[in-house]
Amino acid sequence: METMALKENEKIAIQEELSSLLALTRTWLLPGDEDKIKSLLNESLDQGTSQRNVFGLSTLLLGLQTAKIAVEEIGLRRDGTLAIIVNSCYNEKLANGEIANIFGEGVSHIIHGLQRVKYLYMKSPAVESENFRNLLISFAEDMRVILIMIADRVNIMRQIRDTEMEEEKQKVSEEASYLYAPLAHKLGLYKLKSELEDLSLKYLEHDAYYLIKEKLNATKRARDSYIERFIGPIDKKLREAGLVFHMKGRTKSIHSIWQKMKKQKCGFEGIYDLFAIRIILDSPVDKEKMQCWQTFSIITDMYQPNPKRMRDWLSVPKSNGYESLHITVLGPENKWVEVQIRTERMDEVAERGLAAHWRYKGVKGESGMDEWLGNIRAALESNDDLQMMDQFRMDLYEDEVFVFTPKGDLLKFPKGATILDFAYHIHSNVGNHCVGGRINGKMVPVREQLRSGDTIEILTSNAQKPKQDWLSIVKSSRAKSKIRLALKETQVKDGLYAKEMLERRFKNKKVEMEESTMSHLIKKLGFKEMSDFYKSLADEKLDPNEVIEKYVEVRNYELGNIPQGPVRSAEEFNYENPDEEYTRHNDDVLVIDRNLKGIDYQLARCCNPIYGDKIFGFVTVNGGIKVHRTDCPNAPELRRRFGYRVVKAKWSGKGSSQYAITLRVVGNDDIGIVNNITSIISKEEKIVMRSINIDSHDGLFGGILVVQLDDTSRLENLIKKLRTVKGVKQVERV
Repeated sequence: METMALKENEKIAIQEELSSLLALTRTWLLPGDEDKIKSLLNESLDQGTSQRNVFGLSTLLLGLQTAKIAVEEIGLRRDGTLAIIVNSCYNEKLANGEIANIFGEGVSHIIHGLQRVKYLYMKSPAVESENFRNLLISFAEDMRVILIMIADRVNIMRQIRDTEMEEEKQKVSEEASYLYAPLAHKLGLYKLKSELEDLSLKYLEHDAYYLIKEKLNATKRARDSYIERFIGPIDKKLREAGLVFHMKGRTKSIHSIWQKMKKQKCGFEGIYDLFAIRIILDSPVDKEKMQCWQTFSIITDMYQPNPKRMRDWLSVPKSNGYESLHITVLGPENKWVEVQIRTERMDEVAERGLAAHWRYKGVKGESGMDEWLGNIRAALESNDDLQMMDQFRMDLYEDEVFVFTPKGDLLKFPKGATILDFAYHIHSNVGNHCVGGRINGKMVPVREQLRSGDTIEILTSNAQKPKQDWLSIVKSSRAKSKIRLALKETQVKDGLYAKEMLERRFKNKKVEMEESTMSHLIKKLGFKEMSDFYKSLADEKLDPNEVIEKYVEVRNYELGNIPQGPVRSAEEFNYENPDEEYTRHNDDVLVIDRNLKGIDYQLARCCNPIYGDKIFGFVTVNGGIKVHRTDCPNAPELRRRFGYRVVKAKWSGKGSSQYAITLRVVGNDDIGIVNNITSIISKEEKIVMRSINIDSHDGLFGGILVVQLDDTSRLENLIKKLRTVKGVKQVERV
């Protein structure tokens, strides 16, 4: 954020918003609060400057606007409201502990939560992940922080309508859609949730939003007329039954209509339930259910109900406390109409209520969360009583920790997880070669435990190998299974190496090795499994020369022969170095993430990368690496949804690999043009034509060429030459 001078219209707006806010809050502010607020704001106004967000909006003005939303739409009281205002004026003096002295511990506590969340955002995490929501809750400390953040996002979405900063506007709108709207929904803030969704759609899918809006406006008169015809008879019958109520027709939100259009794959005209009729009864609490069912009976006597579309949230309310009866009946002109029946109390909960339960699917460690959230309403209604809120401050995710990758991706681990767990989460090869890590820049060993909010970086070495004691260091089942697999693979490799080495020794000593005799020897040496025997050889617990001597003894004993002389010593022969590495020829070298080579990978078929392309790696669900071009059509979606699985990759060494490349050629169908194209390709060194398909009509042709070549430089050179062919209009890589 940067500090800039306040404009005159902003100063006027600040004074107007303050007056309006004080009028709303005066009845429950403590003596002296009003003067303190005015003093704090006047101090900022006298300086004539204000901090500004990325859109250039004054944080002072935004703070007052947000506080007003929090009071009117959510019901926050003294501490929450003052925290918003003070936080918008946050300065060095307030940061040094003055907030508690001036405004009290409650306000100071909420501001501390807001600052922690601000710090969390500075890490630039992938906020669309479920893990970010969970860490956000645990970082906030106080539920009012989350409520304030929702109010703040609603306010920002209202203010950025005319901004020219499209990239920032899109980012804020996406966050509103996949983070703040679901949070508002879970808390029962349906009005704010609907506004966030509609504004997000307006900014992200402008054409769809205005198409639906214009269609709704065009059909409003007909819709209103139909509603009047529908509710007229109902109104008469309900009054005759002595019920006190009011009715209203509610048009569905633009966002919900758009979602239905996409789900049903139809146009606006294909959506028939554009509105719902809501009947709200003024009923005593002890007669609520009876009167709701009485209303249900009256309506279904008048209009034919659809039993498949009945929803009874009266007998069994939703987990978030929502209560209502929903029925769909066949109204005039044979149109299906949804009717919602509820009481004034139920409607209040439905419109502005806070959820009693907040559950994230598949997330463990929620002990205490339900109670914590379920009591928020009581805390708000009791004038923000700090003592009551104190009981809710707890370690929400006592069974889990949430940490960041260096790129800002957020990952979840069980409590007690270590650097080694993190390494194996990234990739098996990273875990197998892990020698330690950095937590927030500080070097730590592999057994260092992770803490929520830490940024983790892994250090590797090609000389490192998995160890048996690693199984006691890691906590996650994923890491344990990968270590067991690596140990097993290492054992198999070591066993094969030991077997090959022993066979070579036998051959050099001119001793023929028979399987049955070897099995006999292995049992005589005390091994139950052949793999254990070869492991002992690989670990140098057995001397190969002694094994051969004992083998000869066992063989001679079985044959009844006496050895003719001593077995020759090991010094009498030379053998190949079994540690000599086998180098793959005709293979380009690819380096993945932090200089890791030799990782199994596949080239993605969606973009067919070749040597020289700018690339990145993507960790698949089975742990393998798919290599994509950075301009792959799937790249933006992979980065947005699975950013934590994207790793760096680059070409490091040139081998002799060749790649199949598809080119699309478009041009005029001139005589001999195909011969000219194929002639150029045939003359190119190290380029092989694999196939060519030409389509020609109306004097134009389109061709698909598949050629085999070894890197991007040859590809670019070929494309340049093809473009010089007379009649060729376009050559592009598919």
